[in-house]
Amino acid sequence: MSVPGPLAGRTAVVTGAARGLGAGMARTLVRRGARVALLGLEEEEMARTVAELPEGAAQGWTVDVTDAAAMEETAVRVRSRFGLPSVVIGNAGIAAAGPFLGSDLSLWRRVVEVNMVGSAVTALTFLPDLLRTRGYYLQVSSLAALAPAPLLSAYCASKSGAESFAQVLRAEVAHQGVGVGVAYLSWADTEMIRAGDATSSLRAVRSALPWPVSRTYPVPEVAEHLVRGVERRSAAVYAQPWVRGARLARPWLPTLVMLRSRRMMRRLERNEDMPATGPLGAGGKAAADGT
Repeated sequence: MSVPGPLAGRTAVVTGAARGLGAGMARTLVRRGARVALLGLEEEEMARTVAELPEGAAQGWTVDVTDAAAMEETAVRVRSRFGLPSVVIGNAGIAAAGPFLGSDLSLWRRVVEVNMVGSAVTALTFLPDLLRTRGYYLQVSSLAALAPAPLLSAYCASKSGAESFAQVLRAEVAHQGVGVGVAYLSWADTEMIRAGDATSSLRAVRSALPWPVSRTYPVPEVAEHLVRGVERRSAAVYAQPWVRGARLARPWLPTLVMLRSRRMMRRLERNEDMPATGPLGAGGKAAADGT
């Protein structure tokens, strides 16, 4: 059942909505009374999510967020189906792990392209609509934007870049009535994270983290926090309350991570246990291929 509130009757767009956190936010937005356009690369997965929701409340469109022309065409279809969006959530993302030395440069670039350039394409595509509706854009970033994570160089760089992009965008459009927020979250129980936990290198990274940073959080719980931030048009949205403290500690986190990771990296090198993972999860593979 939908719940009356600030999102009731509004149109929301969610990228990376085929599975995981994107699908979770789509479900939560519909419960809040929004009409939701799911954008992603896995048509069948989006269809399954749409089928779970009340008839007419959501629809999926297959599109690569890095393809500006395809995104423009999709935006036309979204407007025709649901009207002008009031909320756009840039959630599409991909991760791949492994030492930077010896990286597959084409995959490294693709991670940055999806996570950062795809976010910019999403915002550029829908910003004219948000200006007309005085809407809100949420950029999903990560704890990885605040603290460097060994073996995740492309992911950390792209999430930091996406965060910085959103902050610049906020400064440019605030006077026009458009809100821009950045979402910071730790590990969510998505298929991508589970795929990472199946690799020896990322299990080692997780094992070196202190509680509560090492904890995995349920997708519905994370989605609830993020959608609540959308309702409030927050400039910073924290999926876990303690992440606010991590953001305040940001100046010291690179040094702390380096000190904690030295022993781990020596052990992994000694055991030759740092294989490159490739794109993590079925969604990651689809995003890496652009199909």
